Amino acid sequence: MRLVINIPCYNEEDTLPLVLQELPAQLPGISDISVQIVDDGSTDDTVRVGKSFGCRVIEHDRNLGLGYAFQTGVNAAIASGCDIFVNTDADNQYPSRSIVDLVQPVLENKADMVIGDRQPWKVRHFSLSKRFLQWVGNRLVGLLLNIHSPDAVSGFRAYSRLALEKLHVTASYSYTLDTLAQAAYHDLRITSVMIQPNPPTRESRLATNIFQYIALTMLNFIQVLLIYEPGKIFLWGIFPVLLCVLFALLTGLLS
Repeated sequence: MRLVINIPCYNEEDTLPLVLQELPAQLPGISDISVQIVDDGSTDDTVRVGKSFGCRVIEHDRNLGLGYAFQTGVNAAIASGCDIFVNTDADNQYPSRSIVDLVQPVLENKADMVIGDRQPWKVRHFSLSKRFLQWVGNRLVGLLLNIHSPDAVSGFRAYSRLALEKLHVTASYSYTLDTLAQAAYHDLRITSVMIQPNPPTRESRLATNIFQYIALTMLNFIQVLLIYEPGKIFLWGIFPVLLCVLFALLTGLLS
């Protein structure tokens, strides 16, 4: 079994060494582990750091976005003949020690996608508003996709070869909801394992504030649903209108 650990990077020279030095050199059931860095147009020494640790480095000439960086990593992993693909972040928020738990359901042929569940409502360095929004968002995603998604936007994941060949990222902003919706659409087996995230090393770069993050995430998810579940978008969009019509009819009947 060949495992590829993928790390999308954009100006991560400071935190990347923290991630790389903790990655496992061997795992039960895995015969070969390789680490690849997808440098998304960094202007610092990210590439040099990756190469100094012996990683395979794939470079974008300019910054294309996390979604495209992830897809580049998937394409390279498939071409290299990997059996299991693990994605983690370069900011060291995800615990490398949990990769052994992440890959186990794939090794046992029990899952095609395994998500590292941070249990967002319990993460102490998340604000109360972020915990609440994560809780609401996860339940909405689960409802729309008809899956159990305790941490839908976690980027710490393991994928089987079958999943890699069926998924294709359609958005530059991110890949988490995109690949989750596609996995549900293709009836892939999705599960989660609980993890304990590391303390933050820096602020998130996906958005400048929580409101921008919500807006971008919602737009990304709507885009994905329009492709894979257009009927649900129509039903959810027309539902408020139907409520208004029903209210008007009841008001007329009771007046």
